[in-house]
Amino acid sequence: MEEYAYIIDYLPQGAPGGSFGKKEPLCYALGDDEFKLFELVPKAGAMITIGDRVFIGKDTADQKRDVIDHVKRRINFNDLTSNAVAELEYAVTDIVLAKQDRFIRFFNEAEAISMRKHLLEELPGLGKKSMNAVLEERKKGNFKDFADLTERTGVKTPEKLITARICLEIEDPDRKRYLFVSR
Repeated sequence: MEEYAYIIDYLPQGAPGGSFGKKEPLCYALGDDEFKLFELVPKAGAMITIGDRVFIGKDTADQKRDVIDHVKRRINFNDLTSNAVAELEYAVTDIVLAKQDRFIRFFNEAEAISMRKHLLEELPGLGKKSMNAVLEERKKGNFKDFADLTERTGVKTPEKLITARICLEIEDPDRKRYLFVSR
């Protein structure tokens, strides 16, 4: 269950097309835990900025929705506006950097899928040579963060590898294997 989401598009006049009746403002958002896509309805008068992290979970005594009125529906990648598609990678990057421990754990714990393929090979842009460097270095001890991983293995921007994989998983609903996105 997503508690927070990043706003990737805001439509103050509502979705284009359809009827000429009163339209409610809409936000498109990306959940920051399971990477689910949502159509949200903001509260009246709420200040919305693309890139904001907003609470979308259930109201409790210590946590209330202050910007979002309700989640209208869960959507697919194909339902996004072109602006939301353009902002998606930035939101994913923000999440990956904010939750670095979760993703560095992937580099520390990823195992072989089969005799011929390793889970690390599922990251676009990570070749056999880099993968072997990661596997050799992690034998010496776990990676602390992305900077430590880069310094020890020479993998330039591990956060971009993770971001690229997450974007692929969001865009392709028929992917064989999901590493980070909940289906």
